[in-house]
Amino acid sequence: MMRIYQIISLAVICIAFSLSAISPASAQGFLKADGKRIVNEKRENVLLRAMGLGGWMLQEGYMLGIDGHGQQHLIRKRIEELIGKEQTQIFYNKWLANHTTKADVDAMRSWGFNSIRLPMHYNLYTLPIEEEPVAGQNTWLEKGFAMTDSLLSWCKSNGMYLILDLHGAPGGQGNDFNISDRDPAKPSLWDSEANKNKTIALWHKLAEKYANEPWIGGYDIINEPNWGFENRETDQHGLQEKKNEPLRKLMIDITKAIRSVDQKHLVIIEGNGWGNNYNGIFPLWDDNLVLSYHKYWAFNDQGSAQGMLDARDKYNVPVWLGETGENSNVWFTEAIRLFEKNNIGWAWWPLKKLGHNNPLQVRSNPDYDALKEYWNGKGAKPASAKALKGLMKLADDLKIANTIVHRDVIDAMFRQPFSIETKPFTTHSVKDKTVIQAVDYDLGILGQAYFDTDTADYHVSTNKTTIGNRGRIYRNDGVDIQKHAAPLSGYYISDIETGEWLQYTVDLAKPGKYALKFNVASENNKGKLTFLVNGKPVIKDMAIANTGSWDKFETVTLKNINLAAGKHQFRVLAAEGGFNISSIAFEKLP
Repeated sequence: MMRIYQIISLAVICIAFSLSAISPASAQGFLKADGKRIVNEKRENVLLRAMGLGGWMLQEGYMLGIDGHGQQHLIRKRIEELIGKEQTQIFYNKWLANHTTKADVDAMRSWGFNSIRLPMHYNLYTLPIEEEPVAGQNTWLEKGFAMTDSLLSWCKSNGMYLILDLHGAPGGQGNDFNISDRDPAKPSLWDSEANKNKTIALWHKLAEKYANEPWIGGYDIINEPNWGFENRETDQHGLQEKKNEPLRKLMIDITKAIRSVDQKHLVIIEGNGWGNNYNGIFPLWDDNLVLSYHKYWAFNDQGSAQGMLDARDKYNVPVWLGETGENSNVWFTEAIRLFEKNNIGWAWWPLKKLGHNNPLQVRSNPDYDALKEYWNGKGAKPASAKALKGLMKLADDLKIANTIVHRDVIDAMFRQPFSIETKPFTTHSVKDKTVIQAVDYDLGILGQAYFDTDTADYHVSTNKTTIGNRGRIYRNDGVDIQKHAAPLSGYYISDIETGEWLQYTVDLAKPGKYALKFNVASENNKGKLTFLVNGKPVIKDMAIANTGSWDKFETVTLKNINLAAGKHQFRVLAAEGGFNISSIAFEKLP
């Protein structure tokens, strides 16, 4: 009970904070740093709620279901080996055209985002140093600038800020190769003056182009540097770095290049060690900077934000949670509640991929699945025609109209941090006979719409990985969901533990007696089910018999359950765990 009161209290605090202190992004001109706040030209506080477009300009293998060798240049090489360079280029052209469109931006605005963070790959804007016709000069490529212009126009039409993020810097900025598409056989950003100069020149070019554009929210100049400057062998990612001198110098040089043509825009900086190690970075060198931190898989208590708050207070500078996500809805709600309570904006990662824990899920297809199996060492090499078909289908299915929209993820980000209200996941209207799928339990926070014992991944804090939804499918709460094996279709709730429960808001057309039929499966005789109507149990500790297999479902029927007409909240509670449930059928009795 104490947990529920704490949730209510915190939700009320967060609602009050959100309404009083945060201005939505609107046509109020350039963003700027005003002490500890980001403000618009009216000096109104602006809390950035951004989505990162990971996987568009720069692919990472995990977003495509590829194990290992996840740098984009290696992915592209693998594709070329199967379908040739010409068809590979056609695939990438389609990928870039379909991944993010105006329809995506329109949708993001309708959900509640007021800004977008664009992860840029430098090779769409300029040639690699190894390919420059004249060493030390910069060849500018139209593709990246044209894509950025299009995205900016879509953002402007929606009243959204666009934050430019150099995600893949020339040479690569770290030893986490996938993030920046780094090729370790070539000089890194830190090993090459030519790569540093190209990085500085690119930012000068971008700042010159967008100097007078108020809908550019800021310049995130180097994403997640992760490099051991003092001890490259034992601290490859710079987590223990004490000085960070090369990082500080390059960021100062980039800022000077920007300021030579653009005095107005925010410059966003990131520490070493994937964005969080600011040792040696201070004192700051510009009065229009923002500190960006990245956060994954850690607790969301006040202490987890304290380092950011301490830096904000000590150096009188705004801070931003510049990248986060890749977890469960519970984690999303906790994090957003925490950071908005502390007036810290955020950018989620990513908008879409093959996985389920993002707003949009890209559908796979059988030909691409076979290709993945081959790349992951689990299947035979596919014929070129099959590989091409699978890849082109994948690129087509990047379009938002072809994706799976995860309304539960969106709800967890924009409503649930500030509300304990539950809402139906889908309409359940019972007339004479109705079947409700067990996976379609209500939308809402943990402890209100459902209860599960394993809800999120906190392994950075606990050193133990807990994955939430073990099936990693359909929904992104902690509730475990599996897909029925053929010839059955659909999904079921699995791995139910003692004390877990699910709530369903149901509208009954007629009063009277009903038979309730639970489709359940078990491999033991331990499970017990309690069914509650509006908080009151109508059946307690109903035994679930052994059906012979966890995916062999049989029906258990409760008869003569007297129900009034109208809206009800039904709960299925595991008085004792050890069973799975697929559906609940309601049948009006004579």
